[in-house]
Amino acid sequence: MTIIVKISTMKPGCHKTSDVFKSESKEVCKNGRYVHYGSFSFKPRQAGSRRGLVLLLVLIIKFKVQAMVAILIGAIAIGLLAGMPYEQIVTAVNDGIGNTLKGIALLVGLGSMFGAILEVSGGAQTLAVTMVKRFGDQKAAWALGITGLVIAMPVFFDAGLIILIPLAFSLAKRTKRSSLFYAIPLLAGLAVGHAFIPPTPGPILVANMLNVDLGWVIGVGIFCGIFAMIVAGPVWGSICGKKYMVPVPEHVANQADMDESKLPGFWTIVGIILIPLVLIILDSVAGVVPAMESLRPIVGFLGEPFVALLIATVVAMVILGVKHGYTMPELEKIMTKSLEPTGLILLVTACGGVLRYMLQYSGLGDIIGQAVSSANLPIVVVAFVVAALVRICVGSATVAMTMAAGIIAAMPEIAGLSPLYLACTTAAVAGGATVCSHFNDSGFWLVKSLVGMDEKTTLKTWTIMETLVGGTGFLVALIISFFA
Repeated sequence: MTIIVKISTMKPGCHKTSDVFKSESKEVCKNGRYVHYGSFSFKPRQAGSRRGLVLLLVLIIKFKVQAMVAILIGAIAIGLLAGMPYEQIVTAVNDGIGNTLKGIALLVGLGSMFGAILEVSGGAQTLAVTMVKRFGDQKAAWALGITGLVIAMPVFFDAGLIILIPLAFSLAKRTKRSSLFYAIPLLAGLAVGHAFIPPTPGPILVANMLNVDLGWVIGVGIFCGIFAMIVAGPVWGSICGKKYMVPVPEHVANQADMDESKLPGFWTIVGIILIPLVLIILDSVAGVVPAMESLRPIVGFLGEPFVALLIATVVAMVILGVKHGYTMPELEKIMTKSLEPTGLILLVTACGGVLRYMLQYSGLGDIIGQAVSSANLPIVVVAFVVAALVRICVGSATVAMTMAAGIIAAMPEIAGLSPLYLACTTAAVAGGATVCSHFNDSGFWLVKSLVGMDEKTTLKTWTIMETLVGGTGFLVALIISFFA
């Protein structure tokens, strides 16, 4: 039997604002808001649904329940407290997991393998060293910011930081400046690339939930990211470097400089990184440029995100792997190991999809949408605020993106928005999920330990930098949304 959802939002009169599913079910109209599931009908309990969201946060914040388990429990609680039939709760869970993973599983996996090859081949160091040489020591902060932004797209934030931080320390040692002068721009670039620009998992997850073309997300993400990197990187880094003298860690100061002769070529690395970005953007361009209509089938196939990433991964295997001295068994081990951290990302993301579908099927998404409409707040602003609140409470950027995207995607207004506006909304979620990194964020402690700062200094430097990244990216996205 087909399970259907009918939502009626007006008082008597049977005016409908949303049909989540088409069906042959009998329409029943009563006072208030009623949702019909074939022979089932119930009135969503708004307060109960809110308690489900509160339960989710309490499980993560107070009881430290693993994020995937907490989100799944919270989503099921929302369904139960909203009065959903049991079979519809099961349907929401299955739909959420299936529809979410089918859009990002391949992308996260391929992106991880691509990044791993780039990492072990020395491609990240190549970019950093070449950029610093071309910019010179005086403008090296700008070079590190740009390098961090580019590297964080295919490489996870943690890995990119560990790979590139020695270069920042090397520059600080050579110029006798505070390590923050170079570390902050690098961190800002990594944070921007990790949050705003696919193929990094975060924006892919949000774009998938909002059903927006990745080409638009990449375009808006690059635009937002550049401004965010400048403000939070070289500008804020210069201020931090003058205000706080953080010496180069002793174990790093005694290390010898890297052997640059063994690194791959600069333009080779740039070309390989650009392959998926160019193909995805070309696909989006072909959809709006009449002159490219004849090429649309080919460009559309090559620009499919998983195809574009697969091509880039194969090219990296050949050029940075086999031709760089790695055997196929060695590459297989490297690529397999890179998939280990993706399991948690995919499971948390899948549970975020469950949350989205539970909100949608329970009717709470409509309630949230009505509240937003009555408050006259743009959806871009709502997306940023929701993501920021979760980020501050929970700490995890992935969880913040997942929950915010799930809530926003459940709002009926989303269906009528333009691709550009949805891309801006994606950037707003990314911005909100980046701000205010503090004690509950693993990134806070990683930066503290690697740079060698105390907690107070980390709050005054790293936390403000993250807030500048997220806030600036959001403001740029908001401005762009006015033209969507």
